[in-house]
Amino acid sequence: MNFVDYYNGPEKAPNRAFMKAMGLSDYDLEKPLVGVGVAWSETGPCNIHAMGLGYRAKEGVNSSGSTPRMFVTPLVIDGIAMGNEGMKFSLPSREVVANTVELTIRGHGYHGFVGISGCDKTTPGMIMAAARMNIPSIIMYGGSTLPGIYNNEKIAIGEVFEAVGKYEAGKMSKEELSYMESVAIPTAGACGGLYTANTMAFLTEALGIALPGSAAPPAVEGGKAKFAFETGKQISSLLEAGIKARDILQYDAFENAITVLMASGGSTNGVLHLLAIAHEANIKLSLDDFERIGNRTPEIVNMKPGGKYTMAELYDVGGVPLVIKKLLKAGLLHEGSLTVTGKTLGENMQNFQVHTVAQDVVLEIDKPLSSTGGLKILRGNLAPDGSVFKVSATKVHVHEGPAKVYNSEEEAFSAVKNDEIQKGDVIIIRYEGPRGGPGMREMLAVTSAVVGRGMDKDVALVTDGRFSGATRGIMIGHVSPEAQTGGPIAIVKDGDIIAIDGKVGKLEIKISDEEIARRFAQWKPKKEKYTSGYLHQYSKLVGSASYGAIME
Repeated sequence: MNFVDYYNGPEKAPNRAFMKAMGLSDYDLEKPLVGVGVAWSETGPCNIHAMGLGYRAKEGVNSSGSTPRMFVTPLVIDGIAMGNEGMKFSLPSREVVANTVELTIRGHGYHGFVGISGCDKTTPGMIMAAARMNIPSIIMYGGSTLPGIYNNEKIAIGEVFEAVGKYEAGKMSKEELSYMESVAIPTAGACGGLYTANTMAFLTEALGIALPGSAAPPAVEGGKAKFAFETGKQISSLLEAGIKARDILQYDAFENAITVLMASGGSTNGVLHLLAIAHEANIKLSLDDFERIGNRTPEIVNMKPGGKYTMAELYDVGGVPLVIKKLLKAGLLHEGSLTVTGKTLGENMQNFQVHTVAQDVVLEIDKPLSSTGGLKILRGNLAPDGSVFKVSATKVHVHEGPAKVYNSEEEAFSAVKNDEIQKGDVIIIRYEGPRGGPGMREMLAVTSAVVGRGMDKDVALVTDGRFSGATRGIMIGHVSPEAQTGGPIAIVKDGDIIAIDGKVGKLEIKISDEEIARRFAQWKPKKEKYTSGYLHQYSKLVGSASYGAIME
């Protein structure tokens, strides 16, 4: 329904009565109504400040001639859920965020949508809702924390996860670990490295759904509050021009986002989320697009976990526009893509001044960290529908070794902790996919334990689950089909030789097709872990990771 259907005419007097009970006037109700959705709760520092940004966005909406109505969405703080059952709810929360935005906006007849996001799944969830509703929409990421300082070095939360492995291996004292945890996150804001939250922040600007320059300012930076006001203000221009979300989220915009993802060496979760957003926008996108674009895109962003710097340090040298301008200059982006400014991506960058000093946060196109993108799509008889290897997180792109097979994250973590993993091994973690988990958990606790023991160059990990953006090492996730639906990962046995080749894009188990068929004849899916509640619902509706783990 549109604005008039909800609040205009004598028959809508009861509807207006509810609005006037909140202090709105006839004048307020004559203007477009804009839902200002804020991903806020007291569950963690990533979004603790977002309500204040929401109020600033609300002021911006008011100042431009529209009437704002603020609401909140739920969220899961990945860093707190990590290594626990709660991580099963992380990816499913993306769908809850999208559904919450949709039911609030459509349930109340709002004309436009302003989203203030934060921790990992809130940004893609909000963009999915915008694409689904196809109304004028604009998103702003709430910002990251400042880097922590430990032993005179800047750190992010990834170092703390890895420190747990060092402590378990006797390489760090309990006192050192305690001090590190106390200084790692010094301010409000999402994790500081180029993990999933900041990766998705990059992609808001690349897609054109956020104001240029709005992603990189830290949560506590005054400029973030200014961007919140300008974000709210801009929605009225979109309403007046009739620019809807899908006018912006065209195929060219997704190619731009994939290019920025590859150039930045961002989180593997960016693949899942772009696929899901494209689905909501009715854009055909596949893993082949990521591989094609990755092969032509150099990796130029030197940020944690594979590099040196944090989001705050990227902001100091020019932010995401610095990356986009370099890619535009090299002819790697579609400069004609429409954005929320009403101008094209190229026009935005012409007007956006980036003043940088000598720096190595963002490298030159002709002097990249790697000549190809930070993510590689691997296929083979172990992953017929694809898997994702974050090659930017390791210098070892080829590995072959015997499998050590585990049917859950907990089993694998216990094995690493008890020194059951040897150099050369390939850890297989299965039944952690979207349906098998259910929820497709991130495996940062396990991967950090491997890194903390100094085996990140000698041990690989392959899973139908996910990895945090903070993960380092030879880690392949999103193996599809997943074990629960009968993917080949389900029939791997201890000692099977697993071959990983990130250069040519291969992931294979070295047994014959006949042996694979014989094992499948004896295989049965695992019994469901949840028979009620949201995870039960999710496991019945969610699809393959190779298509974005969307619910249908």
